Order: sequence, then C-alpha cells, then structure tokens
Amino acid sequence: MPYSGAPAHGGLLEGVKMSEPPRAPRDRVGPVRLRRANRDQVVLVPAYLDALLPDDHLARLVWAAVERLDWSAFTAELIVVEGGPGRAAADPQVLGALWLYATSQGVTSARALARLCVEHLAYLWLGGGVSLNYHTLSDFRTAHGAALDQLMTEVLGCLRHAGLVEFAQVAQDGMRVRASAGAASFRRGPTLEQALGEAQAFVAQVQEAGAPPDGDPDGPPPPRQRAARERAARERVARVEAALAALPAAQAAKPPPQQAQARVSTTDAEARVMKMADGGFRPAYNVEFAADTAHRAIVGVAVTNVGSDLAQAPPMVAQVRERMGRLPGHWLVDGGFASHATLEAVAAQGVVVLAPVPHPKDLTRDRFTPRASDSAVIAAWRARMGTAPAQALYSLRGQTSECVNAHTRQHGLEQLRVRGLAKVRCVALWMALTHNLLLWVRGWPAGPPAARAVA
Repeated sequence: MPYSGAPAHGGLLEGVKMSEPPRAPRDRVGPVRLRRANRDQVVLVPAYLDALLPDDHLARLVWAAVERLDWSAFTAELIVVEGGPGRAAADPQVLGALWLYATSQGVTSARALARLCVEHLAYLWLGGGVSLNYHTLSDFRTAHGAALDQLMTEVLGCLRHAGLVEFAQVAQDGMRVRASAGAASFRRGPTLEQALGEAQAFVAQVQEAGAPPDGDPDGPPPPRQRAARERAARERVARVEAALAALPAAQAAKPPPQQAQARVSTTDAEARVMKMADGGFRPAYNVEFAADTAHRAIVGVAVTNVGSDLAQAPPMVAQVRERMGRLPGHWLVDGGFASHATLEAVAAQGVVVLAPVPHPKDLTRDRFTPRASDSAVIAAWRARMGTAPAQALYSLRGQTSECVNAHTRQHGLEQLRVRGLAKVRCVALWMALTHNLLLWVRGWPAGPPAARAVA
C-alpha cells in the first residue's frame, strides 16, 4: 500500500503532513563503505610549537621569567659534557618552567605532569620537544634544595627591583599540611622492633625463593621480578629502621610520663600527628611562610614536624635577614607564636614584634599594663599593643598570611606527595617560588622585559 502521508486515525496528528520515511538506494549492493580509523599507520602532523599558544598566555610569561633567572646551580652536579659519553641531560630551565607552571595550575603529581607534557598545548610548548618521564620530573622537584633556596632569593631580588617588596612589615604564619602517611602506620617502640624482625625475615624469605626447590617444574622467578621483590623487601626494612631511629626524637618531644606512648610512622618517619584546622588529628607537617604585607611576596619558608608555632619565629627572622640582607621594621605573628621566650628572642635580633596580648584570668586587670614580673621586652610589648597605631598595623597580619595560605592551597598544598622534611621543604619552596613569580609577571605592565643571557 503506498504511503499517503495522512494519519490512519484522527487525534493529535490529524491534519499534520508526515514526511516520507527514508528509503535505501535501489542500486546499492553489498555492505556500506566507510572510512574507518586506522591507528597503526604513520602520519605526519606538522606543528609549529611557537604558534600553539597566544602571545599573552601565562606559560609564555612563566618562560620569560625563567629565562631571566640563573639556573647554573642546578647543572653543577651534572657530569654529561659536550663531546663526552652519555645522553644529554634535560635543561633545568625546561624542568623548572614545567613545575612552576604546573604548580600555578594546582598540578602536584609528577605522573600527571608527565601526561600533560604530551596532551596539553601549554606543557607541550614549555617542553619544547624535550622528552621527559615522571622519574626525571619527580627527582628534579626534590633533589635541589639549596639551589631552590638560592633561586628564591634571586626572585625576591627581582621583585624588589620591580618595587613589589616594601619590607616594612612581615607577617608569619604556619599551616598544617597532610603528610603522605596513614594514621595506621604509626607504631610504638615494641611494635617497631617486632615489625623490624618480620621485615628482616621477609627479606630472607624472598632471597631464598630465588632458588627453586627440588622437583619444582616452574623454576625460579624471572630475574627482573626477583630483583623487584628483593628491592621492595629491603625498602621495607629501611623504612622500619628509619622509624626506630626517629623514635628517640619523638619521645623527647613528649613529657616524661608520656614518652613511652610516642609513636613513629613506618611510612614517613619524620611526619608527626598534628591537630588540623578542622579540629581532627592526622599525620602532617607544619609549613611556615613569612610574607611582606605590602604585596604579599613570600620572603621566608620553613618546614618542621612540630605542631606548635611557639618556637618558629626566631629561626624565620634569622632566615629572612640572611635572605634579604636586612630586617623589616615590624614582625607580625598570631597568638600561637607569642610566648615570652619567643618575643625576647625576636626582639634580641632587632625586630619589633606585634602579637596579641592574651586576656588575663582576672578580668579586672588591664592586659596592656606591664606587670612587675615582666622583663623590659615583655613590658614594652604589652604597652605597645595597647596603642591604636600598633593595632592598626597588626590588622595586616590576617590579610597577608591568610591570603598567602589560601594561594598555596589553591596551588596544591593540600596533601603532600613526598616524604621527609628535606623533600617537603623543596615542595614548599616551589610553592613560594610560584607565588612570587606570579606576582612578578603580573607586575609587567608592558609585557615581559628582554631576557638576559645566563652564563
């Protein structure tokens, strides 16, 4: 029956003209011919790397800044030379630019960065055709603590030259960052001794498993598999031994009645359980930043495994003096730093401390009035914090420190992926470098200045 285009019954479709259904071509014989994907073929994909990004892209600004810095400290340990044996090493400028840009985007994983280097245009442009793997990226990030510290000082010099560091007041604050260790990995002394014996027995078991028993048809495991098992067993012993070595320091940090309850992690022996911002207790490190209140440039970085800030101000003041060549007029800290010993130690270095005075138990007593038992430094601090100018200056602490902490959190300082104080400090330095470098490049009103040649 031919298609009439009219409905067979009345209703909603009555009067609506229906389109004619599609019909197969009458002359088609056989299956449909399609252009199918063939991913085994070799194709030429022409790409001009410099055209991948617009002129104002952040990756270009990061590279322009990287070119102006001195990276010779990163190549001092390389032994590959022109005309000599061995494969050429990756350029530290490329590796540094990749980590700086990745940190600005919140990327903290070396594996994720290695994947982005072949998938994302910005990372392809920064890589410039240099082949990299995650091992190279990860090792570069944590293997150059002294060079990173020197690089941070150089960036601060560039910020000062650009007028982005006034250095009149410096605010210091600490934040607890989750460590790469589980809460269940913490053990007391007797349990660690038992775990060490079990780990050593496991090493012997793995080594004996390399020779097959008589009549075993399968034979020994492949050499690479056996080597991997032995390496994992040895690393397990090394972690437990490191935990036992760190146990005396953990015990010394507790009062004598509680020293027997001290625990150390078998995953990260230098991590400690700390009280976090949400009130919970988790393995963490205490990352300290000191920042200029004018433009919020980070001028000091420190990492400890002590959950309290009471003793953290004096060493930070000494670090900033060495880095900047002088000291600021005022040092702003919160109540967690303001012990009498800390205030006197900082004042002895020539800095005026601004810190809140705690409320006394006797509410009728004025907290800003010096007491008879106060030293000259403590009495001056109480009187100073009762004045309006000091209180106005102290209000800059929250604006500065909380903003800096928030920026580093956005850059990925939520949970650490490395273990040990030395590596965690390298990560903190990368965070500070990224923070300061972004201040620097955003302060270029007419684009990046000309790159200078680095010897």
